[in-house]
Amino acid sequence: MAEKMFDVIVIGEGITGLTAANRAARQGRTVASCEAELFGGLVININALEGSPAAEHASGVELASSLMQVNAELGVQSISERVFGIATDGAALQLRTEGATHLAHAVIVASGAHLKRLGIPGEAEFDHRGVSQCADCDGPMFKDEEVVVVGGGDSALQEALVLARFCRKVHLVHRGPSFRARRHFVDQVSASDRIAVHWSTVAEEIAGGQGVEKVRVHNTANGARSEISCSGFFAYIGLSPNSEFLPTSIARDAAGAVVTDGSLQTALAGVWAAGAVRAGYSGLLADAVKEAETAVASALNRLK
Repeated sequence: MAEKMFDVIVIGEGITGLTAANRAARQGRTVASCEAELFGGLVININALEGSPAAEHASGVELASSLMQVNAELGVQSISERVFGIATDGAALQLRTEGATHLAHAVIVASGAHLKRLGIPGEAEFDHRGVSQCADCDGPMFKDEEVVVVGGGDSALQEALVLARFCRKVHLVHRGPSFRARRHFVDQVSASDRIAVHWSTVAEEIAGGQGVEKVRVHNTANGARSEISCSGFFAYIGLSPNSEFLPTSIARDAAGAVVTDGSLQTALAGVWAAGAVRAGYSGLLADAVKEAETAVASALNRLK
């Protein structure tokens, strides 16, 4: 049996999804948001937000918690279930979750993305035994030890700087000859005597006993192979959009990111996408909020 009809259902309770639900509820609409994992998305792993749309919130947890509380006060129904599919049901849209079926006039996909894995030997074996994807969460565990960070973008450099507060040495392994991060991150990394950069180098294997003990690397410029002794391993090599549950009628690019028009509507009428799940998203927190607002405005205009 289908549950009640909502004006808007938002898939995802990261900052994009929470913002979208917030803006729709403030317009007096009936709103639900779906999230199978912990609310907040990847931003809750960040202790010091840069470019936060709400300056009073210093951390990702604070920002997400504040939005979640306000949304509850506005009457947004939080559905703690995974969405398995979207289909048309007459003039409405039908969302199938683990426990029920929900109907909506408009759906905003804000399911975000997850950090990519390298897929090298030892990465899965040592997960939570030295392999981590959250420097802010796990950095203190590696106090006065050595760790390896893989990547060359903003996230890799930012997390290397976080780890440098705790670790004796951070080995920053990057496959290219130069970083593709913003200048102020590059300057901070260059100025740190705790960060050693390994250019044109790729990680090939993580090895150890009870936990991570070393990472085998390959310098692609000179062909040399070597080992880096360490107790922690962090890979920040990009994101994969959480779009696998969407119907084939919703177009995606080669990376799986949802393709939208200028109003952020997808190829399926009545469905919009915003934030990290969308092709063309900048990755900036401020733009996550803007995209949420754009999608809501377009969706509500259609419902008039």
